[in-house]
Amino acid sequence: MYDRLADLPLRVESLGVDRRDRDTSSGFTRVTSVLSLSGDGAVGRGEDVTYDAAEHDPERWAELGLSIAGEYTLDSFSALLAEYDLFPTPPDREDFRHYRRWAFESAALDLALRQAGETLGERLDRSCDPVRFVGSARLSTVDSDDLPTADRVHRLLDVHPDLGFKLDPTPEWTADLVAELAATGAVRILDLKSQYEGTDVENPPDPDLYGRLIEAFPESIIEDPALTKATRPLFDGHEERISWDLPITGVDSIEALPFEPSWLNVKPSRFGTVRRLLDTIEYCQQRGIEMYGGGQFELDVGRQQIQTLASLCYPDGPNDVAPMAYNDPDPGRDLPGSPLPAPDPEVGF
Repeated sequence: MYDRLADLPLRVESLGVDRRDRDTSSGFTRVTSVLSLSGDGAVGRGEDVTYDAAEHDPERWAELGLSIAGEYTLDSFSALLAEYDLFPTPPDREDFRHYRRWAFESAALDLALRQAGETLGERLDRSCDPVRFVGSARLSTVDSDDLPTADRVHRLLDVHPDLGFKLDPTPEWTADLVAELAATGAVRILDLKSQYEGTDVENPPDPDLYGRLIEAFPESIIEDPALTKATRPLFDGHEERISWDLPITGVDSIEALPFEPSWLNVKPSRFGTVRRLLDTIEYCQQRGIEMYGGGQFELDVGRQQIQTLASLCYPDGPNDVAPMAYNDPDPGRDLPGSPLPAPDPEVGF
């Protein structure tokens, strides 16, 4: 797929950056930056989903001092980006480097396609299909002492009774809560977040919780467990249910897993470059590895782009790419249901 994009001509004249912020259902204010690359009367956009809010301040962007005006191919522009340190002040987490690189690469892809007058689907010779999605929820905020409840799940099911869910179990989940959620029959993915070491959402491995979840949700995908001496035996015979998210940044990261996966959560921003993303998607398709799209609380064009990729490459998966309103603290009742209609064909990404 990347070969179909690599030689796209690209003319860049200027870069603009705009800050976005929005409260979320997880109890924090999300801040992102929208990058706009302009050239030949067209504008291509990408979104930097770095989680450190200070990284989106104008002063931080001014530190970059990028000189990127010129004529390129998409591939040569990517090579130019590799020569720059996009964080003159080192970031708190190394994965932020991938997020920022993806913002530039996705904006460049958008601009190159617009300058060529083509859609991404046309260039890849793929059609857009309706996108199935799940509602994503933690059930308790990261800085709250309140016990988690199933209230949000029930509110959303009252609006869309056939909606599926990707939930983040925590040690505070009681046996009663597990039983209540299992009774809905709506839980598609359980994200254990055991790979998020040193972050606010890190979950240490809990064999008792893992065992309850495996038994109570026999059809659910289990994402990012910690496979330790205590927890690995619990997954004997259930390996096909395990999915990976945070470790996946390219083909090499898949091949480094303890066994070939049956499922992967594909978050474009984790890959950094268009090449690594598309190479990984092709690798999975060739080996029969099922995929579903993942989000990073995008606030602007990044959300539309992950929905487009899901539409082109894995439309029927339990995609965590719901419209932005699903991440609001109070999402209301006028939410679109799943599946999302296939995106209208328009030039760009």
